[in-house]
Amino acid sequence: MKLLRYGAPGHEKPGLVDANGHLRDLSGVITDLSGDALGNASMRRLAAIDASTLPLVEGTPRYGAPVAGIGKMICVGMNYADHAAETNAPVPEQPVLFMKATTAIGGPNDTVVIPRGSVKTDWEVELGVIIGEVTRDVSVEQALEHVAGYAVINDLSEREFQLEHGGQWVKGKSCDTFGPIGPWLVTRDDVADPQRLALWLEVNGHRYQDGNTRTMVFGVAHLVSYISRYMTLMPGDVISTGTPAGVGLGLKPPTYLKPGDVIELGIEGLGRQRQRVVAHPGRQG
Repeated sequence: MKLLRYGAPGHEKPGLVDANGHLRDLSGVITDLSGDALGNASMRRLAAIDASTLPLVEGTPRYGAPVAGIGKMICVGMNYADHAAETNAPVPEQPVLFMKATTAIGGPNDTVVIPRGSVKTDWEVELGVIIGEVTRDVSVEQALEHVAGYAVINDLSEREFQLEHGGQWVKGKSCDTFGPIGPWLVTRDDVADPQRLALWLEVNGHRYQDGNTRTMVFGVAHLVSYISRYMTLMPGDVISTGTPAGVGLGLKPPTYLKPGDVIELGIEGLGRQRQRVVAHPGRQG
């Protein structure tokens, strides 16, 4: 299934894409795509619905992030050897973890805002993993049973904030609009092997990233198991699993986003995103 949320920011409704590619409203079945709606039992109930009986959504509404009420977004750094090499970093012996603020999360085609004072805003296409069941210290063998599904993520990053402003990476990862997710959550049963997915990213029609999840240093099952050793993963939590080579930081010379740029990215079977980049409007709040 392709599950999603559509509508204006803060007023999204749950929906699904039927076998003919039509958007159907799920709000008469579930309140939202969050919490209990993402568990294995709920997924079985949703899969049993005859989608043709659901209300058809007309037009082309905005898509929001396909998961509501995300409690935490955990990201994995340097999880592709070619990306580590391009940034002059060693391939890690254990997964490198950091957090992205949930206030960064947005829809797949929402505008990306360059932060105030930024000169090094960068792109990163990543496979997102959405947790469906409470997950504590789970084994690698059982890890995928705790996954609700997968989604495309653009892990936008401000490299000066990340690397030159002291402390950990979170400052360069958590700016508003820096976490587009979607267009939809593709359920686990529709992804035969999360380690066999092509992923790509283009800026203004030029392809910078062209990789495959098979080259991850640590695969999805390993990451879910590993992270759950250190913290409980809750339904709706998101893991962003790292990016292949081709980020702006690794180019010679480095190349970063500017107002007017258009980012397009996608993952095989999981859909695509398109974001227009705009300048920060100035101080607010």
